[in-house]
Amino acid sequence: MRTIAPILLVGALVTGCGADDPTVAGGGQPRPTPSSEAPSSRGSPSSPSATTVAPGGTTITTGDSDHGPMLFNADGQAIYIWEVETSARPECYGDCASAWPPVLTRGQPLATGGVMPSLLGTTRRTDGTTQVTYAGQPLYYYAHEGPNEVKCHNVSTHGGLWWVVTPEGTRAD
Repeated sequence: MRTIAPILLVGALVTGCGADDPTVAGGGQPRPTPSSEAPSSRGSPSSPSATTVAPGGTTITTGDSDHGPMLFNADGQAIYIWEVETSARPECYGDCASAWPPVLTRGQPLATGGVMPSLLGTTRRTDGTTQVTYAGQPLYYYAHEGPNEVKCHNVSTHGGLWWVVTPEGTRAD
């Protein structure tokens, strides 16, 4: 039994935010709190890139968290922006996109809750897929979070800080 505990501890550390990057800073593991606008938890997606795609496209909604109101997908997956990207052009590919899968859509994204439809947009990735943008910035998930988890706000990986997104389109404090 003594040999199992250290293995479980190491496993728990590996799945935390930024475990794939030794330059991680900040963080914590806040979890969103339910609200009337909170995203539903209709089952856990197999991966963050397996988003709920409505007939018109991926649904983006809002919910409450320890960081205040923020963006989620319809399955409760937290949505992030990356400080490195200062335009709608995605720069997170390869190893970065494995840890931070892009929020993809097959049609015009849909706004619910406190999401401002005028801030939703799309951009084309180099592989031809369509990524959702908000306030002109590409959106991402963290690959090791489940529904209604927020583990990676204000942490540095892959050369920059990652932040959850407010309904106004800015990074949360």
